[in-house]
Amino acid sequence: MNKLSKNNFQNPLYNISDLKLAYLAGFIDGDGCINGQIIKSNDYKRKFKLQVSVVFYQKSSRRWFIDDLHKTIEMGYIRERNDGMLELTIKATKDVKLLITKLIPFLVMKKPQAELVLKILFLLKDIKNDHEFLEVCKLIDKFATLNDSKKRINTSEIVKNALFPPVET
Repeated sequence: MNKLSKNNFQNPLYNISDLKLAYLAGFIDGDGCINGQIIKSNDYKRKFKLQVSVVFYQKSSRRWFIDDLHKTIEMGYIRERNDGMLELTIKATKDVKLLITKLIPFLVMKKPQAELVLKILFLLKDIKNDHEFLEVCKLIDKFATLNDSKKRINTSEIVKNALFPPVET
């Protein structure tokens, strides 16, 4: 678990000003990403896991900015890529939900992605069978269009074929 992650009621996002929330939303709209993914993983019953995330991007030369943001929101982890970029990535479900819930009133371009994440998180907690799992996968497919994704490999169709293999006749 993220060492900076706290009980939601202690999270600084509960006390952050609307001005700062609007700034963070603008940052996400311009240099961020709200995403959902289907990840192949043999560790899971259905051989896939579903993950949502929020990512802030910044050039490595402005590390101070990402460090300050990380301290401000007290969630996620920082990764330095080999192309001169930094990512502050939030994947913990409760953190993504809290962050999106706080930012959604201020989002413009990424509002559809934020709404989709909240819908997915709502459905994820009550999945009872493979058909419901597949329906959430279909929602995750919508990120490909919303985010202009070109590298998406695992789709609901891949999951469908794994969960319900075609019957040969």
